[in-house]
Amino acid sequence: MNLEYILNRLWVDYITQNPSAGRIHDLFSEEGEKVVNDHIAFRTLDFPAINIDVLAKQFIKNGYVPSGEYIFKDKHLFARHFELPGEKSAPRIFISQLILSDCSSYIQKTFSDLLEKADNARFREDDLIFAGTLFNPLSYEVYTRLREESEYAAWFYIFGFRANHFTVGINYLNKYNDIYKVNELLKKNGYLLNSSGGEVKGTPEELLQQSSTMADIVKIKFIEGVFEVPSCYYEFAQRFPDSNGNLYSGFIAKSADKIFESTNFYQKK
Repeated sequence: MNLEYILNRLWVDYITQNPSAGRIHDLFSEEGEKVVNDHIAFRTLDFPAINIDVLAKQFIKNGYVPSGEYIFKDKHLFARHFELPGEKSAPRIFISQLILSDCSSYIQKTFSDLLEKADNARFREDDLIFAGTLFNPLSYEVYTRLREESEYAAWFYIFGFRANHFTVGINYLNKYNDIYKVNELLKKNGYLLNSSGGEVKGTPEELLQQSSTMADIVKIKFIEGVFEVPSCYYEFAQRFPDSNGNLYSGFIAKSADKIFESTNFYQKK
């Protein structure tokens, strides 16, 4: 699969789960802006058949290389990001995984049982990054139990393999070339921002500032009935030059930690 096909397919699935992202993208276009994607994020487990290395395969085949590693101790996560050398406007790929050995016996047994029952042939397919959840039929009781310990685990249980979020690269915008201008535009148009740790995460001194919408609420069919849950979200990133004048290309763990909470469970007002 070539990169253009992969990115387009991910985007179509993403805006299906998160219609707000499509509308926000159109909003920027209506304002005369060209949206360039800063990065795409995925979530998985550290189970060998579906871990970061497996999800990264399609991107590595297209020339991407590992470029940074991150640890989120409180959320029991490890992440790695990948970049495409020589292509500044190519989106970074950020893949995180839940460290199962750091989780409760309930989470470990739940996913162990689910993965044993799942169609293992899917693990070996090239299109795993588009597969969605492997765990149907879904249980709202299981989802709720997972959420009590890890919102990340609960999200992955339902949504699985798809883009968790795309990211508007603020550096490529003209009129809205500042994260505070972007946030005001979003709020003016009725979008709810993730306020965990403040609406803006990071500082110019840290060379990266980020904000994000809260995930869209979607209806999901469970064995107990249809329930509304948070799905995917849209992020916005502004990068700053380092002492050598090069635009910072990595991520700040303490900021990303708060961005993860864009998929935390909430109810629409």
